[in-house]
Amino acid sequence: MADVSHHRADITSHPDASEMRARYERVLGDRDVAFVDGPVFLLGLYCAISPWTVHFASGQPTLATHNLIVGIAIAALALGFTAMPTRMYGLSWAMCAMGAWLVIAPWVVGTSPDTGVILNNVIVGALTFLLGLACVGTAMRSGRQG
Repeated sequence: MADVSHHRADITSHPDASEMRARYERVLGDRDVAFVDGPVFLLGLYCAISPWTVHFASGQPTLATHNLIVGIAIAALALGFTAMPTRMYGLSWAMCAMGAWLVIAPWVVGTSPDTGVILNNVIVGALTFLLGLACVGTAMRSGRQG
């Protein structure tokens, strides 16, 4: 049987540790990815499923389709922010616009929205707008440092 009780060496003693650290910093571009991108992704997923969670998919089918598409777009932006932060953070302003659009969408896309639909879209839209501003701030801060 294998002896697995030995102590593991610290990663700093690894011969490629400095190269791995430099590559990690280069890929992330000194952005606070976990702070911004994770919540953006989860918010996009919630926006996509919210018509079925809040139970307005049958009463507002066009708004349900709208929220599904916008939610997928928000989640795709979050994946892009994580995969290619240097290129994608320029689209942070688009996320702010999507947040503002989500706030007014119940009246533009929907028909006679009730309080639950309005609250859902206003909260999701406001959070999208605020997280978009956080992405913009992160991109601007990183741009000044770089």
